[in-house]
Amino acid sequence: MINEDKIWQIYKSGREQGFRLLVDCFQEPIYYYIRRLVVLHQDAEDVLQEVFIRIYRHWEQFRHESSLSTWIYRIATNESLRLLNSRQKHETVSTEDIQDTLISRLKASDYVDYENELAVKFQEAILRLPEKQRLVFNLRYYDELDYEEIAAILDSKVDTLKVNYHYAKEKIKEYILNN
Repeated sequence: MINEDKIWQIYKSGREQGFRLLVDCFQEPIYYYIRRLVVLHQDAEDVLQEVFIRIYRHWEQFRHESSLSTWIYRIATNESLRLLNSRQKHETVSTEDIQDTLISRLKASDYVDYENELAVKFQEAILRLPEKQRLVFNLRYYDELDYEEIAAILDSKVDTLKVNYHYAKEKIKEYILNN
């Protein structure tokens, strides 16, 4: 478990050391969160780098209205969506085309164990979810965040997130059963 108080204590005595500890604590979970959203390793690396650059530049602006991890996940979400949305605008494609592109990238990457057919279907089903449901599902299922923290990350209401998560689970189950 990440001890955010320890990060802040070290940060107060030295910004560089505090930032290094923050990166050490958050780099892996944030990378995998981003990777589940953007799929390609190279894109995830680029977004992750941008996340930590933003954190470093805006560290002093963190207002402690949420936990440090919530703030970092929110930045990671925004940066991931910025990348996906910029591609959608540049390529003028539909949401379905973006989903198909992400799925084809998934199939071309080493991210999934392709001998496990169910795992592949599961990942495809997640990528076919609408954006909000995919975000909620990833944060709840993989990152095991509670609904209150997800609500802070996505600037949404807990009840809405619970509904989105429920619909996401149903759509995933339906996709796996029918494909």
